[in-house]
Amino acid sequence: MSTSGKFGVGRAQPIYYLSLGDSLSTGVQPIGPEAFQFRTDDGYADQLCAMASSKLPGLRAVKLGYPGESTATMLDGSLCSYPHGNQLAEGVAFLRAHRGEVAFVTIDIGSNDFTTYDADGMAAGLESIGRNLPRILASLRDAAGPETPIAGMTIYDPLLARWNAGPEGQALARISVSHGVVPINAGLTAIYRASGIEVADVETAFSTTDFDTLVWLQGVGAVPLNVARVHEWTWAAAPPPLGPDPHANAKGYRVIAEAFARVLLP
Repeated sequence: MSTSGKFGVGRAQPIYYLSLGDSLSTGVQPIGPEAFQFRTDDGYADQLCAMASSKLPGLRAVKLGYPGESTATMLDGSLCSYPHGNQLAEGVAFLRAHRGEVAFVTIDIGSNDFTTYDADGMAAGLESIGRNLPRILASLRDAAGPETPIAGMTIYDPLLARWNAGPEGQALARISVSHGVVPINAGLTAIYRASGIEVADVETAFSTTDFDTLVWLQGVGAVPLNVARVHEWTWAAAPPPLGPDPHANAKGYRVIAEAFARVLLP
């Protein structure tokens, strides 16, 4: 689904883009102001809005995401108090108040449902997402109406930065992809598609599963392409005091924005 054709003759020009989710939706980076929970204006929502503005002049991004949010806290409001009780209720209220004025909606959520990445933590996280995410998406679709595009995203793997820690780090990187990110993204994708939601394929944009293509990484040497992507597009391999930090940098957020643009913009 794209925004093309949605606002045709006799239809109002959309003026809002609603962004929902966790820290990625707020552009968190370790260089952001601590007093503002390290949020920046270089996140994917900011960059996606700028991309869309060339086709939708005057478009404004409304960012309701909160760092650390999970599918559970998005529903119960236990992490952050919103005027309407929780992030989902806030988003629903905004969509209802601005019906026909929202160009599209994005959401990234689920990473924080995993408190650990062992077998028990994976099972609990997937169960939480499977229970909560369909409810979240159904509420958003009902509030937005059938014509407003909504897109979710798959995730990248910051643990690939451990590749340079020798054989143990390389084994961890491979396991984190095959037993972590790949099944998580399969679950997210299945839920989004079952709910009629577009999927921004960030996993592929970051070449997350490509251990075979070797590239030269400045200061490191030859590494798999997926490892290079995480080094270049996130803070996961940055030395202290800024790293290691799992969040994307401005380049990485640009890649995420482009993944959303491919499914949302003409």
